[in-house]
Amino acid sequence: MKIALYKESRAGETRVALTPDAVKTLVSDGWDVVVQSGAGDSAHFTDDAYRAVGATVVDAPSGDVNLRVNPPTLEEVARLPEGCTHLSFLSPLLAQDVVRAMNDRRITILSFDLLPRISRAQYMDALSSQATVSGYRAALAGAQHFDRFFPLLTTAAGTIRPAKVLVMGVGVAGLQAIATAKRLGAKVRAYDVRSAAKEEAESAGATFVKLGVTADAAGGYARELSDDERAEQQAALVGEVANADIVITTAAVPGRKSPILVTTAMVEAMGEGALVVDMAADGGGNCELTRVGEIVEHQGVRIVGMANPPAQMGASASFMFANNTLKLLALFGQQGRLNPDWNDEVVIGVTVAREGSLNHAPTAEALGLTHVAIVPESKEIA
Repeated sequence: MKIALYKESRAGETRVALTPDAVKTLVSDGWDVVVQSGAGDSAHFTDDAYRAVGATVVDAPSGDVNLRVNPPTLEEVARLPEGCTHLSFLSPLLAQDVVRAMNDRRITILSFDLLPRISRAQYMDALSSQATVSGYRAALAGAQHFDRFFPLLTTAAGTIRPAKVLVMGVGVAGLQAIATAKRLGAKVRAYDVRSAAKEEAESAGATFVKLGVTADAAGGYARELSDDERAEQQAALVGEVANADIVITTAAVPGRKSPILVTTAMVEAMGEGALVVDMAADGGGNCELTRVGEIVEHQGVRIVGMANPPAQMGASASFMFANNTLKLLALFGQQGRLNPDWNDEVVIGVTVAREGSLNHAPTAEALGLTHVAIVPESKEIA
């Protein structure tokens, strides 16, 4: 069977879903891989590199399995073979027109952002791998745009105090932002609504901020704050934000608008020349003043709205994404054949639709269509 790898059509995107090394692995496993010409150019993977590992390079690929990083456009959906399989970071609730168009063509739709958050799925977790890149780039953006040094410097011209960095959100991206800012010499503080994040933040080198507002949920995740809790949180954060030179926000929610962590009042309490680096700008931003892809100045404070941070490191981000793709594809087929295990909770979890039926309940509800759950055979027998 044939796997098609596409060139990304999103403006500014540098990533590609498969590297030449990943293609080599698939070809050796019996797959026929077709690559769109120029698909890897922005990540420094040439067409010749794909040919050298056994891929065919064409202008208009088409396959039984079609791979992208980002969702296809409606025009690109129209060119997909009916009944094929599609895998990308689809975020189905944010791409409802694309989901409807693909489902009308009976395409099996798989989305990385729906991957179950379980230990066995860590090797396939592209959300985490790309968040690692984003957190690293966010810290570097802070160093780039801040007009003072990050580290403590004692020089003949005087002593320069280290920058004070506050990282908001201690997930994968936040931990990488903490570690990178710490390596650059900053004094780092971190905040998260999960009490379990304290140990994680401290292990990365930050001082954890306790505000008295927690939102722990099952499995170490955070629940949504109530309106009263959110007001209490924001009131307590004003002093922390005001005391920071750089605030890095990392709270992105797949498929939903990013929560507001930094209000306009907080920005106005910051010092002249301070900086907010909003890693979640693509999802609407964690700061009220964020504009995606822009640097906004408000009362002497600059707010950097980072657009698609992983695309700033196309080569490394593609390497990680491709490895995640290989691990996930192995659950859907091996030795050149599609043969999904529909009893596997990961396979079920990432599937938005198959055979013309919507299997992801929130997407079905949003589209006003019937939800058809995938029921494992073992449960059917029971």
